[in-house]
Amino acid sequence: METTGAIKGSERRHLRLENLPQRKNIQAPFPRSPRSVDPNNPPWPAFRGYHTYSFANATMGHRLPTILGKAIDDVIATLNDQSEEDKIIDLVQCIERMEYLKGELERSAKLRPVVDDGEADVALWNKEIAKYFLGKDFMNATWLFAEAYKYRRLRECFSVSKYWRNYDVFFRQKCDTFSRSTDAVFELSMRFVEPFKHAPNLTDNEQLEKERLMFMELTQICLWGNSTDLSLLINMTEEQIKSLQSTGGEALAETEKNILGNHMHRLWEIVKDLREKKGQPNAVFDDEEIAVSGAVNAKDHMKAPGGRVDFILDNAGFELYCDCVYADFLIQSGFASQVRFHGKRYPWFVSDVTKKDWEWLLNIMVYGQLFSKVSEEEKESLKRLGRRWKQYEKEGKWVYEQHPFWCTGYTYWDLHSEAPDLFLHLSRSDLVIFKGDLNHRKLTYDCAAPASTTFEDSIGPMASAAGAPRVCSMRTIKSDVVVGLGENGDEIAEKLNKDEEGWKISGKYVSTLSLLVF
Repeated sequence: METTGAIKGSERRHLRLENLPQRKNIQAPFPRSPRSVDPNNPPWPAFRGYHTYSFANATMGHRLPTILGKAIDDVIATLNDQSEEDKIIDLVQCIERMEYLKGELERSAKLRPVVDDGEADVALWNKEIAKYFLGKDFMNATWLFAEAYKYRRLRECFSVSKYWRNYDVFFRQKCDTFSRSTDAVFELSMRFVEPFKHAPNLTDNEQLEKERLMFMELTQICLWGNSTDLSLLINMTEEQIKSLQSTGGEALAETEKNILGNHMHRLWEIVKDLREKKGQPNAVFDDEEIAVSGAVNAKDHMKAPGGRVDFILDNAGFELYCDCVYADFLIQSGFASQVRFHGKRYPWFVSDVTKKDWEWLLNIMVYGQLFSKVSEEEKESLKRLGRRWKQYEKEGKWVYEQHPFWCTGYTYWDLHSEAPDLFLHLSRSDLVIFKGDLNHRKLTYDCAAPASTTFEDSIGPMASAAGAPRVCSMRTIKSDVVVGLGENGDEIAEKLNKDEEGWKISGKYVSTLSLLVF
């Protein structure tokens, strides 16, 4: 017997609301106020895996499972080379954890806490999950966090093992892609094998103009070197890689028109003034910096001309090589007296630089036999270049670092609050250059801000927090977030949407250089 007044299930499901006001399409106010911004609620709407209009959907639904599949293949190849039973069993367990993670991705499982594997970032990860992503899955968490979480879980597959803790599933791919960069590698090594010198009898203004022109070309090379991203381009042919990495003058002139938000001239104005930081005892080092760097002759450089420049690195291989050529010029010309390179503590986003990648590049240049089909002269040019760069390291002019924060799910809006030591460290730099698409996404909170949004507004506390460093972002556009295109940026973006479908993710057609100037 039914209770009086009860509504049957079928009636409840077909409840008619014909006489109530119509539902309204309400647009939330954006950007959100700073107090309401958090990792699950960016300043503008977030990109999430279930957004079919976004590259997030293709990444979470297809690219990441494919990347994991290739990584499993790499580990199986390593497994087949082993002979010790304990190591084989341990590696089989790593593969099983990878396969389970791949299954979680494919069925969009909920995000669980990171296992305490001894890494310094465990607390940061689990605090962020507990506060902002509890109950979220791979598809409805923000794309940036979910993608970073996948790579942290991949790290966990090996970090809990006995013998394979430091295994890099992407190392073979990174080495192979650099080995297929022959033309571009030797185009640069043959030009920069000898230290940079001005032609005789040039006036000061003529020398400065020569440096400006060289700086502009090197900035383009550094910018376009970011095109070689293994997560997008690993299946490219050698000819396609050569095309992307072309460093000839005509090729650079042709590609300059594809730089959106081109602030290279503003960047030059900053860099040229760094040389005036001459004779300032604390321009580069203080006592804490000397302790952190471990530089052999750090105190010898306290009064060297030039400022301190930091690179937040992106891709290993050819892009890192271009970054080093760029940094070499900054040192030789006196614009910088020290360059600090910030990499990842473990394999990250397929092709990001680790300490192993850094050491491999410098040593393969000096001792390796990677390029067999080149002349002895070309081989010698690469060796000399590598020796000079290794000497910079010994002298403390180049320093490699790897802070745990770079491998977390936090954006750089949270850098000052979640890693104040790193923020303070960067605040001592005269220029911090963030390389690549991921760093750009983290700077701008990876959200759907209008293209006319200024770079300063889009990076939030990295521009407004007390002590924030001067920031530059060099990035080939490979994801949906695009800002800093000027007052008519929305019109530019709309025209590109109409004329060039997929321009935001092509990685080949449009590049941008954004710069914050104080």
